[in-house]
Amino acid sequence: MKTANELREVFLSYFMGKAHKLVRSAPLIPAKDPTLLFTNAGMVQFKDVFLGRDKRPYRRATSVQKCLRVSGKHNDLEHVGRTLRHNTFFEMLGNFSFGDYFKELAIEFGWEFMTQVAKVPSDRLWISVYEEDDESRRLWEAVGVRAEHIVGLGEKDNFWAMGDVGPCGPCTEIYYDMGSEIGCGRPECAPGCDCDRFFEVWNLVFMQFDRANDGTLTSLPAPSVDTGMGLERLACVCQGKQSIFDTDLFVPIRNALGELCDVPVTSSGQEGIAFRAISDHIRSHCFLLADGLMPSNEGRGYVLRRLVRRAARFGQVLGLHEPFLFKLSAAVVAQMGHTYPELRAQKETIARVLRSEEERFQGTLNRAMPRVMEYVEEVKQAGGDVLDGERVFSFYDTFGFPLELVRDIAKENGLSVDERGFERAMLGQKKRARVATSGRFQLQAEDETHRDLSASDFEGYNKFELDECRVERIVKVTDGSRCVVESASDGSEVEVVLDRTPFYAESGGQVSDVGKMHSETADLDVTSVQKTDRGAIIHTAIVKTGKLAVGDSVRCRIDRKRRDAIARSHTATHLLNYALRSILGHHVKQSGSLVEPDRLRFDFTHFGPVSERELEMIESEVNEKIRDDVEVIAEEMSFDDATASGALAFFGEKYGDVVRVVSAGGFSKELCGGTHVSRTGRIGLFRVLSTSSVSAGVRRIEALTGERALEYDNRRLRELKELSEKLKTPLDSVGERVGSLIDEVKSLRKELVGARELFIKSKVSGLVKGAVEVKGVKVVAANMGEVDVDFLRRVCDGLKEAGFRGVAVLGAVAKNKVILICLVTQDLTNDLDAGHIIRKIAAGVGGSGGGRRDLAQAGGSRPERLEESLLQVSEVVSEALADAEESS
Repeated sequence: MKTANELREVFLSYFMGKAHKLVRSAPLIPAKDPTLLFTNAGMVQFKDVFLGRDKRPYRRATSVQKCLRVSGKHNDLEHVGRTLRHNTFFEMLGNFSFGDYFKELAIEFGWEFMTQVAKVPSDRLWISVYEEDDESRRLWEAVGVRAEHIVGLGEKDNFWAMGDVGPCGPCTEIYYDMGSEIGCGRPECAPGCDCDRFFEVWNLVFMQFDRANDGTLTSLPAPSVDTGMGLERLACVCQGKQSIFDTDLFVPIRNALGELCDVPVTSSGQEGIAFRAISDHIRSHCFLLADGLMPSNEGRGYVLRRLVRRAARFGQVLGLHEPFLFKLSAAVVAQMGHTYPELRAQKETIARVLRSEEERFQGTLNRAMPRVMEYVEEVKQAGGDVLDGERVFSFYDTFGFPLELVRDIAKENGLSVDERGFERAMLGQKKRARVATSGRFQLQAEDETHRDLSASDFEGYNKFELDECRVERIVKVTDGSRCVVESASDGSEVEVVLDRTPFYAESGGQVSDVGKMHSETADLDVTSVQKTDRGAIIHTAIVKTGKLAVGDSVRCRIDRKRRDAIARSHTATHLLNYALRSILGHHVKQSGSLVEPDRLRFDFTHFGPVSERELEMIESEVNEKIRDDVEVIAEEMSFDDATASGALAFFGEKYGDVVRVVSAGGFSKELCGGTHVSRTGRIGLFRVLSTSSVSAGVRRIEALTGERALEYDNRRLRELKELSEKLKTPLDSVGERVGSLIDEVKSLRKELVGARELFIKSKVSGLVKGAVEVKGVKVVAANMGEVDVDFLRRVCDGLKEAGFRGVAVLGAVAKNKVILICLVTQDLTNDLDAGHIIRKIAAGVGGSGGGRRDLAQAGGSRPERLEESLLQVSEVVSEALADAEESS
């Protein structure tokens, strides 16, 4: 029996022996394809090669690709744990031909590897081919496959396409027969049957055609091969297992999970599902975190958060009500760290992030689960089979309990969820929360006015003035409406498109340039610059004098001082990114920024607050790099060369084949289209203003640079000097002096509290002595002077502590308003109601109130009548006692 590690190695060795170039696995996060959440197949990193956009120095390749299938058409999440064969994370073994060999060799390689290298019995292997692909059928027969073991299937099963148009072609799949005792038992059972007997192992795709918009297929000039086989499935076959979770890829992880709970690892039912789901999900957690992803509330980060929460919920099925995934991650690192060293490198980060995420969600689980299960039982007892969408939304809205977890729980209990109702409730909440906004027009990517324009030439990296820029289009903006015009006169707000410009358009978090435009007949103030999705640069401006027309030649001049200040901030964000990764860890990824003149905001992924000490170290590191005054270099290169050189790219951004790389010294290198200083020393100074949380897993730092940082330091120094003078203390002793004053204030407050308690006790003693008796009930009515409501409540507490039994109505005046409070001791609450009494008394001071039977509070607007109203207390109590006696 071959281990999974051995199978991985023999696969690569086999194809390297067939002149295939070994290509290492790409990250799970596709760098150049924002349309794809995660790498879900081995061919993803070769997509541009298959499309003819990229050339490689080899025509044959082999790889073991890390893959994740949790979204889109390749979404296995709902099946994971419930079947014996589905994973979210898996390793795809693949061999590829880029216009080299085609069907014949691909089929020969596939059959030889399975039967001669992996030693799978040939009589257990079946083949499916596209029903119209007679060539593949003949080739399989030629290598020794029996004709009755070859099945023709339709386009749904055996025809692959990259999209609605483009490269496509037939595919052929190798199946393993698990045995007649597995599955439906029908004599005609074969690949294509929905039962579990035939286990799909390897898919060979022949990219043979180009599909046009009308569906026409034309042959590609250089047909290619793309194959993919899950290592987990190959191990299942070669190790004689019926479940991938019984292979050596999962058993160590499952056993480690068993040691954390009191449930046997061989359990079936819901506990068996939980073991399988957690064993799968923990691998996804570890590999995503090792590739630099952090949990968040959107995009890829939210998928990771969902996977963690789903595993945590399954943990409760196994009796694990405290964080446990962070412990289980060690088993994944031990199992796979040799093959994937990034797991070992990020071991501590993986555990810390998982623990933080689990702790955050554990409270939600503990609060929400009892409510969810109570509702599930309620529906089942009523004979229902669907959970109401609005009710499910209430769990999400109140507790943050995700829909997908409710869906899992419903399925476990034989129920479904009204997801349309959930979406309606979600939409309703969004509509209620939406705040109408109005204001000056802002350019939108979907706007039609400039959609036909191609990209403008930006020449402003090193030029701050530019002559002979031709006006290509003018759009006049009036009260939010916009109209293309041939000319515009003074006073008009316009959008101007030029053939070339030195103005930087707002992009990548950096605000736009502002400045001036001059023609022979007009002067304009440029107030902002935007860019369309096709790259046309739109200058929003005010015509100050004269008349501007399409075709005019203009001279552009940007505000140089402002540009320099922006450049200081932008380069500072690169230094900050470097410092954060150096001090907090390489899991830190930029998730947003705002670059303004001498001010910046930087959002980044991190699993916890940044301590004051860490913040000091980060600020110090940035300023050290500023003092080093290293050169900042911007250069263009291919995307692949840039990432290979270590340049940081923002995953989710769409990059072209040629990118701009900005580097500072040997420590900072990023893909960036923004403007920068020529040397780090020109930043001058960097000061952190604040750090805060943006959302779960995302932190924010706000900082100042250059002149504003210096002004900030000077202002703080002035304030410190003023404080020093007021305290009559040297500057370097202010902190110590303030500390001693704080201690002194605390001591005085403690003394004041003690004195207040003594004062209250003396007041209570006097009130008890002065109580009058009304029909056998002691009654206190007193004006306590100018005190607050807390003082009155404390006096009431003092009366109870002193053993007082009766009714007390206390009054006070604060800020020219009356405060009243009424106490009725518990032995009298059957006959007397403090709320009733306080309302009667409050009426006399122009107020109202209410409360419990034992304690009530009121206010009033006529303090001059307080004494008179308090004189009525005995009478009100007497009437209340009489009413109680009469009703009894």
